[in-house]
Amino acid sequence: MKLTYFGHSAFQIQTADATLLFDPFITGNKHIDGIVKPDDLHPDVILLTHAHGDHWGDTVEIARRTNAMVIANFEITQYLENKHDYHNVKPMNTGGSRTFDWGRDKQKWAQDSSSFPDGTYGGNPGGYHLEIEGETEYNKGNNNTYIEMK
Repeated sequence: MKLTYFGHSAFQIQTADATLLFDPFITGNKHIDGIVKPDDLHPDVILLTHAHGDHWGDTVEIARRTNAMVIANFEITQYLENKHDYHNVKPMNTGGSRTFDWGRDKQKWAQDSSSFPDGTYGGNPGGYHLEIEGETEYNKGNNNTYIEMK
C-alpha cells in the first residue's frame, strides 16, 4: 500500500487492487501548484468528506475522465447526479458501512459544515474509517486530515 499526500486535504492510497483519491483539491492547491495536475491522477474511487471547494476541488473533472466511483454523503452524490449528470456514485450515511472489492468503509461523523462553491447545501460532513489490506486508515476530514495506519 502506498500513501501520497498532496497537501491541504488531498491524498491518495494505492492498494494492490485500487487507487483511492480523497478530497481531490488539486487545482489551486498551493502545496502542489504545478507539481501535480488533475490529469496526472487516475483513481478508481474518489472519497469526499464534504462539499467545500477546498475538498470538492477537481472531483467532476477527474471522475468524468476516469469513471471513478464517487463515495460521499447522499447530498453530494445527488449533486453529482443532478447537476453534473454523473452516476457512478455510492452514497453513504454517517455510521453506515459498506464492503467494496478493495476493502471496507465506515463513514464517521466529522465536525464542519458542508456547502458547494455555488452555495448549495452539501449535507453532513463525514470522515472515513477504512480497512484495506489488513491496515486501518482513518480520515477525519477537513484541513487537519489525520491518517492513522495500523
